[in-house]
Amino acid sequence: MTSQHVAVGVDGSLISVRALDWAAQEAERRGAALRIVHAVSDLDEAGPVLASAVARTGARHPGLPVESAAVAGGAVEALAHESEDAVLTVVGNRGLGGVTGTLFGSVSLRLAAHTHGPLLVVRGDHHCDKGREVVLGLESDTDADAAAYAFQEAERREAKLRVLHSWAHRHVGPELPSMLPATSPGQRELAQRDATESAVPRFAMAELRERHPLVGVESRTVRTSPAHALLEATREAGVVVIGVHRRTDGHGLRPGSVVHALLHRSHCPVILVPTV
Repeated sequence: MTSQHVAVGVDGSLISVRALDWAAQEAERRGAALRIVHAVSDLDEAGPVLASAVARTGARHPGLPVESAAVAGGAVEALAHESEDAVLTVVGNRGLGGVTGTLFGSVSLRLAAHTHGPLLVVRGDHHCDKGREVVLGLESDTDADAAAYAFQEAERREAKLRVLHSWAHRHVGPELPSMLPATSPGQRELAQRDATESAVPRFAMAELRERHPLVGVESRTVRTSPAHALLEATREAGVVVIGVHRRTDGHGLRPGSVVHALLHRSHCPVILVPTV
């Protein structure tokens, strides 16, 4: 498929059917086609699953261009490859024949470490995201791609955008107390850092606000755990967007702890945008 398209991984499970439905909605929202992918060890087994997925999509979204493909191999490798050309890749938070658990992690978590473009992981208990806000988790100016994507997502959904900027509180060493409040060197340092950190969302959002004037934006800085703040925000959100900062350890590339928490506990779908 050479046209703009959304790719989705299916395996016949209930969660992959839900991912299929979300992917079809996302394709329609973007005016894009839908590419349905089933990764299997034996290509002869893919026919019934793909036929069912195509039939379901055709019945629910008549007129949506749909293409299906069976790919030999593992789901992570297949969908990571698909993400190179897709405007969005969609997957459920379970299923796709992957090994789940603490040791190996879910397919969605492993895919988060290798996707080449935005990845939407369908999870949570919302049956409909209509009217629900888009939440953006912003760590620093390195999340520019995630911020731009969140504005586009809010515009597509005609929804409000809530920006949560995590404030990294650093320890200030012990010092002699000051006679005047907030005038000791440590207190002044904290106040200055507070003002600087709080300004990050404003500077990062300024150009995007100009580009998307119809998007209503609410920004706030959170001083609690960023994972906790984002998880709380997902209770009423339609989708949460976050940049993926990958790190390398003994097991290869891994997304950070906030991404890990969202993929396992978010109350709404999660969109992961790779940072450059």
